[in-house]
Amino acid sequence: MSDRPVLRAIGRHLFVPTVLVGSFLLFLVQPMVARMALPRLGGAPAVWNSAMLVYQALLLAGYAYAHMIGRLRPRVQAGIHVAVLLVASLWLPINLIASQPPADASPVVWTPWLLTLSIGPLFFAVSAGAPLVQRWCALASNGEDPYALYAASNLGSFGGLLAYPLLVEPNMALAAQSRMWSASFVLLVVLVTGCALRLPRGSAAPDARPTSSPPSSALVLRWIVLALVPSGLMLATSTYITTDIVAIPLLWVMPLGLYLLSWTVAFAERRGAADLLTRIAPVTILLFGGIIVGGYQKHAFLSAFVALALLFMASVALHTALYRSRPAPDRLTGFYLATALGGALGGVAAGLVAPVIFDWNYEYPLLILAAGLLVPQVYITARLRGLWLSQTSRPFAFGAVVIAIAIVVGLRIGSPDPAGRGSGIAFLLIAVAGLATLGARLPYAALLGTALLAFGGWQALAISWQGDARVRSYFGVYTIRGSDRVHELDHGTTLHGIQLRGSVARERTPTTYYAPGSGVGLAMSLVPALYGPDASIGVVGLGTGTLACYAQPGQRWRFFEIDPAVIRIARQPAKFSYLSRCAPDAKISLGDARLRLAGEATGSFDLLALDAFSSDTVPMHLLTREALAGYARVLRPSGLLLVHVSNRFLDLTPVVAAAAQAGGWQAMQLDYRPGTLERVEDAASGSWWIAMSRDRSSMDRLLLSSPDWKPVASRAGLSAWTDDYASILPLIRSGP
Repeated sequence: MSDRPVLRAIGRHLFVPTVLVGSFLLFLVQPMVARMALPRLGGAPAVWNSAMLVYQALLLAGYAYAHMIGRLRPRVQAGIHVAVLLVASLWLPINLIASQPPADASPVVWTPWLLTLSIGPLFFAVSAGAPLVQRWCALASNGEDPYALYAASNLGSFGGLLAYPLLVEPNMALAAQSRMWSASFVLLVVLVTGCALRLPRGSAAPDARPTSSPPSSALVLRWIVLALVPSGLMLATSTYITTDIVAIPLLWVMPLGLYLLSWTVAFAERRGAADLLTRIAPVTILLFGGIIVGGYQKHAFLSAFVALALLFMASVALHTALYRSRPAPDRLTGFYLATALGGALGGVAAGLVAPVIFDWNYEYPLLILAAGLLVPQVYITARLRGLWLSQTSRPFAFGAVVIAIAIVVGLRIGSPDPAGRGSGIAFLLIAVAGLATLGARLPYAALLGTALLAFGGWQALAISWQGDARVRSYFGVYTIRGSDRVHELDHGTTLHGIQLRGSVARERTPTTYYAPGSGVGLAMSLVPALYGPDASIGVVGLGTGTLACYAQPGQRWRFFEIDPAVIRIARQPAKFSYLSRCAPDAKISLGDARLRLAGEATGSFDLLALDAFSSDTVPMHLLTREALAGYARVLRPSGLLLVHVSNRFLDLTPVVAAAAQAGGWQAMQLDYRPGTLERVEDAASGSWWIAMSRDRSSMDRLLLSSPDWKPVASRAGLSAWTDDYASILPLIRSGP
């Protein structure tokens, strides 16, 4: 008996690193395998969505397996799981299987097949470790509460998530990443074996079958819902702030990281932080929920911070509610299975279902409202509690809330200037009335719903009610704005194209990044002289089809576009008539450009324009040395490659320069800054284009077209991207 405290301490110290390493590997492998798959599958969102479904399905399977064997004797559980880990190790070193997708393969079908065969057993075995090791900790310590290990598990997940983009990807090629992960998996097997040896055996082994009362169906459903809402809110926040506020590279890491940290706070042994954040979460949701839906781009970084703070507070509160309703340790695996199911359903709802049924990010305010309804609430004072519980005073309290709602709606929606001075009064009224309703869920929900509607929701609804002014796909939300004189296409906060309207001449005028004085405009004007009247032109990225208005009779044009929604918009003359006016016979290839170009014949194009980088998310697989070698193959020996590198947050010029130098290309750049007259009359925008060719004479002819062409600046120590190595960290600007 005297050795029991020592053994308990040793076991505790072993179980903690085991769950940390397992969770770290689990969140490290997801982006790693996605990077491996980019050149083979392309960068279509369908690929990422399918990959996430695979991860969620494997996680559920792992948790179900842990729950299933959790009723066996402790040493039997351990023997089975160590055997599963050893079988999974046959898939080391981690890599993709050699199969290549057929040319007509759907990524929705092919991606799950490829990833499951490549990493399925490894992911399954690692994912099952967290609930199993926590259950073993309870068995080895004679009933000690193991739930604090879940905090350590999510801390490991957070570490793996941050480590990949910040440490692993910038410093290691994929082959080295694979070796590192494989070695860490071997360490995990050793740690799990050590935990297994700490389990009691023989007559000292407790019965692993649950002895506590089983949870009711209502409680299990509550667990699922409490896990679903923060999971969906995390994805919805990522989508919202990267499309409607600011598309900062790597910003997707922050919502997922805060979501994982919320589990760590909610399940920590010390309850002070969790209880405090849970108490003030309803106030945060009420005050920030409605405001953030308005999407204030003028204060983009402040808005992004508010959205992230709201996500963290809501997630902590909901996960704390899960913690407070947790079962006894002998039913731990069933509890985690329910939370995994809820997390998967939240991901499917926000990531796959919402883009299909909504034309805007409506899942974001709906999930904020759901969070407000579910988070634990307490009355601020005993007097307010008495006000809402008293049969005499309750009708007057409800009446005051109704009056407050009517005033807020009048100030925000009924006012001719809803963004004017009345906004401050409406916000103050929501704040005061909301604080008075904390603890009374129905009036609180009514005020929160009013705030969501009045501070941005009604504006979104107004655009949706226009019918075809907005389109949503897995690539984002496209909004068409304009009048009889101008039509504009916005992709979130990024301008996708402008067309002047009112006459045939205006409709045929290239605008924005493609104005005649831009790099691509100057190159297009030289095509007849360089390549004759039957030149072949390829364009990666359709947009509104603006570049089509450089087409000349006899030329052959082909656009490569990944999003079918963009193709539908560009082909509707009532919205944008560039294609119908300028190049009605142009062909459009749907799919990832790199994969589609791989199917083109050698020497197919005289000029190829890459316009996939004008938004702030960069498909890295289109700028690697291997990708440029593919472009060189489909270009004729004297052909021109034009790369659009305008970007608010990344300086892509050095990496293009490095790739050009490595591939034997001549390269020049043009930073176009239109004058006031061009901006006003021709809707010209500033743009940055890089022209490349393997033929010196073609570059000399281009240089003669404008003195603004300059040599491309390289950066010492920056290597070209390859399919095996790429990182955007060295390219991030210090300011937009």
